[in-house]
Amino acid sequence: MKFTISSSAFSSRLVLASKVLLAKNTMPILDCFLLDIRNGHVSITASDSEKYLITKVPLIDSDNNARFCVAAKMLIDSIKELAEQPLTLEYNPENHEIRGTHQTGYFSLMGQDASTYPTPQTTSADATTLTLNSKILLKGINLCANATADEELRPIMTCICIDMHENGITFAATDGRKLVRYINKSTQPGLTTSLIVPKKVALILKNTLPGDVDLTLTFDKERALIHTEDMDFYFRLMEGNYLNYNAVIPTSNPYCAIVDRGSLFGAIKRVSIFSSQSNNGLTRMHIENGQLKLTSQDVDYGINAEENLLCQYDNSPISIGLNCTYLIDMISVIDAEHVSVKLADPSRPAVLAPLEEENEETTMLIMPMMLND
Repeated sequence: MKFTISSSAFSSRLVLASKVLLAKNTMPILDCFLLDIRNGHVSITASDSEKYLITKVPLIDSDNNARFCVAAKMLIDSIKELAEQPLTLEYNPENHEIRGTHQTGYFSLMGQDASTYPTPQTTSADATTLTLNSKILLKGINLCANATADEELRPIMTCICIDMHENGITFAATDGRKLVRYINKSTQPGLTTSLIVPKKVALILKNTLPGDVDLTLTFDKERALIHTEDMDFYFRLMEGNYLNYNAVIPTSNPYCAIVDRGSLFGAIKRVSIFSSQSNNGLTRMHIENGQLKLTSQDVDYGINAEENLLCQYDNSPISIGLNCTYLIDMISVIDAEHVSVKLADPSRPAVLAPLEEENEETTMLIMPMMLND
């Protein structure tokens, strides 16, 4: 059989699907894409046996249906440097040869029989389905991803918790040292349930979901499916109970400064260069008389830095020690012009919150570090 497709459209969808693939697989067939040509489209499936991403591309022309596997990296490398043009692929089911023809030449690959490629496990018959905009999901993932843990000793803390309630959706993540909670009330699911999404799944969604489309989320206790017009993503949910993150967030923070986000972000990045790694990147934040001062030093090398920023603040002077890397992680994903820094005392967590639009609430918490003075 033979089909013709746009080279750039095909290449972009192959790269998107490849986000699911692992560098090393237990099953050799999972180093391949599954291509399914029918009904004027080619469906591209990529999997690591736990996650399945299926996306489709319209064809320019096709003379028959076919279903076969091809090595993912080899196929991507064969066409990624082509300029936009019609690309014709011919597949011989007898010897599994694949021949690609374009304006300046051709290439030949060996395919594999598709019958050995695993199929995704679907959700149960009593699964829950709801529709929401991808912007909400992407913003929740973007805000929370930096707060997840990296070590596998506490696997549930490497995940993002999505709590759905009658009047909104809450995204939360924590590694025990920093925490992010994002509440969106523009969508009302009308149900009360929770999903615990692994970080790897969240990052794939961040890299593959369109920025502003309606999607369908179907899930049960073990698995979930995200469906858009040209993509299906099957994945397994993390089992267990997420910690009570609401109980960790301080409810009373009498010291509150409002500062320009861009200025604060730049200042923190500059002073972080001079922080001591032996002291876990300690940065001192002092707020007094409408000024926010950041200082870092490394006594081992005799270096230090100080930054002074204007802010809105009319309370008593206060200082707190914070990890500069955590500050950078939190502020880097805020898209508001101004950020409030809320403190209770030097021994309690600092709370950052962007000044946001209606129906949204973001709370970022960073545990304090002990100051020497």
